[in-house]
Amino acid sequence: MKSKQYVLFVLVYVDDILVTGSDSKVLKSFIRDLDTHFALKTLGSMNYFLEFEVHRDSTGIYLAQSKYIIDLLKKDAMQDCKPCSTPVNLGVFLTDDGELFFYPSLYRTIIGSLQYLTYTIPDIAFMVNKLSQFLSSPKQQHWLACKRLLRYLKGTVGLGLLFTPSPDDLSLTVYTDVNHAGCKVTRKSTSGLCVFLGKNLLIWSSRKQSMVARSIGEAKYRAIAQGFTKILWLKSLFSELGYPCSKVPIIWSDNMATMSIAENLVFHSRTKDIKIDVYFVHEKVENSEVEIRYVPTLYQIVDIFTKDKLQLKTSSSMESDLRGNVEEK
Repeated sequence: MKSKQYVLFVLVYVDDILVTGSDSKVLKSFIRDLDTHFALKTLGSMNYFLEFEVHRDSTGIYLAQSKYIIDLLKKDAMQDCKPCSTPVNLGVFLTDDGELFFYPSLYRTIIGSLQYLTYTIPDIAFMVNKLSQFLSSPKQQHWLACKRLLRYLKGTVGLGLLFTPSPDDLSLTVYTDVNHAGCKVTRKSTSGLCVFLGKNLLIWSSRKQSMVARSIGEAKYRAIAQGFTKILWLKSLFSELGYPCSKVPIIWSDNMATMSIAENLVFHSRTKDIKIDVYFVHEKVENSEVEIRYVPTLYQIVDIFTKDKLQLKTSSSMESDLRGNVEEK
């Protein structure tokens, strides 16, 4: 007779312990065993842990960092600032020119706090990534962009991530995009990525590529290869936990050329610098381990992780897709 398996997760941070798992009886037994060796104080269901606020209702679990945002605004004396609707001014491109900011340590402290906020606020990831590139010598323009981002947070304090139960849908869906030569200082491209497990946003990132791409196809193919590595890692993790993916993962891209290269191993002058990525992606597609599909740019939700100039319609629609409203309990 096959024994029943349980999944148990334990997160320890100094003297705070978070325990969760797939069976309540196993959890209670584990906590009792811990209590026999250590002096424990059980606080019940989690509602606040490491600056993360947790709210539960019939629709699912909400994660937010409202208190952390308010404390951050107070630290910079911006608790009474006027909110704005976008995290960046339209048409503003950050460079390495201009007057030095007189208080660089404050800038670095605020950016560090903003990086922690990206765990529940994905729509600021791109701007935080951009501002983080000027930590060594921040200029006045960078500080103004940072304050704009804080004003955006002031207007979205009640928003966070929503995780809904979907036991019958363990499919992985990845969106990838790239802003070719978007960095005005190095001319490197910025890759954007988000991974969904069912309808739940699981992973997201906005990062500058390590090499300059000579064509947009080359830049987008590198972004797709990055999506493949995330999929393979997640599939392996879920299998170890006893929840193998039942469906073939899908990667959505708005570039037809990259799809053609993935399905047909053809090299030319524009792909010679990414041959390893091409072979890697083509092999996975040929073995039906993953599928690449086309999505029109208008519906490319990962666009918010790659662009300097955020259109107002993009900001509002992507925000509704990636984040859910968290009402104060």
